[in-house]
Amino acid sequence: MNFRPYDAKKDREAIHRIWREAGWMEGEKKEKEAADLHIGAGRAMVCEVNGSAECLALTAPATIRYLDEDLPMCALTAVTTGRVVRKQGIASRLTALSIALDAAEGALVAALGVFDQGYYDRLGFGSGSYVHWVKLDPAQIKVKGKHRVPSRLTPDDWEKVHAARLGRPRAHGAINIMPAALTRAEMGTTKNPIGLGYHDGPDGSLSHFIWGSTKNVEKGPYRIWWVVYRSREEFLELMALIKSLGDQVRLVEMNEPPGIQMQDLLEKPFARRAISEKSPYESGIRAAAYYQLRICDLGGCLEHTHLPGCPVRFNLRLSDPIEAYLESDAPWRGVAGDYVVTLGPSSQAVPGGDSGLPTLTATVNAFTRLWLGVRPATGLSFTDALEGPRELLEQLDAILRLPEPKLDWDF
Repeated sequence: MNFRPYDAKKDREAIHRIWREAGWMEGEKKEKEAADLHIGAGRAMVCEVNGSAECLALTAPATIRYLDEDLPMCALTAVTTGRVVRKQGIASRLTALSIALDAAEGALVAALGVFDQGYYDRLGFGSGSYVHWVKLDPAQIKVKGKHRVPSRLTPDDWEKVHAARLGRPRAHGAINIMPAALTRAEMGTTKNPIGLGYHDGPDGSLSHFIWGSTKNVEKGPYRIWWVVYRSREEFLELMALIKSLGDQVRLVEMNEPPGIQMQDLLEKPFARRAISEKSPYESGIRAAAYYQLRICDLGGCLEHTHLPGCPVRFNLRLSDPIEAYLESDAPWRGVAGDYVVTLGPSSQAVPGGDSGLPTLTATVNAFTRLWLGVRPATGLSFTDALEGPRELLEQLDAILRLPEPKLDWDF
């Protein structure tokens, strides 16, 4: 086994084969082109077995918003293993190496989407907050006013679409994935694309838009993948635009935007759900936490943590399971250790301990969730690997009163 950087000349066909085996592509020309864009958008590492690349891990440079600051982040955009080396521990080791390389270069946080909960826990990842999928009859949207005539968007508009995505207002937890090639790849493989938007930005740049796809062009469902806007007025115009599809389209699916409760905009949502139950156009709202995150630099993260209120100081005994998957010469070894932590207007983590302070024991998985505000300390002490005196847990609940983090960028 040999872990090394991806070599397009040597590995391209092998990686395309792996993606076909995983069901990520069928072999069409545009799918191969999109895969090449995806692979070239960041760091690509492979594991070579018997002379052929059999596992691929991809990371891309990104940022995550923590309250009012942007922190450098490593986005794991793909991990794929060939059929012949499944269950050999290769994917875990290659993913750990990829995280180590990005962390050594300054990534404070890593994030990824998961196929199911549990697998990436072994690398120190903890679940993010719930994402809500809304399935609605567009004719039932309640908005006042009309939308203007939009412009059509096509995969050729990937540059301005990516710029608009990066320029959207972001709340706590929102991420930006920087390489435009990833937006280009996604748009290029969208089947029956639906792109409509407005150019109200400076110098006529794209300001707000929707981008989606469908298997049934006539009736839907339509899946709206991206809803991007800068203001209340732009959001409501997009909702009116989606509503206008309701003369023909019977169902639209979309993620609930951060800070918005979509049920507020629906006409009789419970009645509609009951009427449409078990039909191809069933309305409703469901939730799942399908992404996970982990801290890669505890001190670096806390330097950017500014919380109102009286500071809370405590010992932190932090464990990090990723160390077991890293080779001895890895450029980064995780964040396990003993720290004295201060959370407040000025926060920090200093290696060591203080016998006069209470002690919090946690995995990096659980502490990342606490730091981001996914769940309060008392709740995490019920369900995750986080323990401490009751008084300390209540103090942490009080100071870490954060907005619920929403990544607002699927990958």
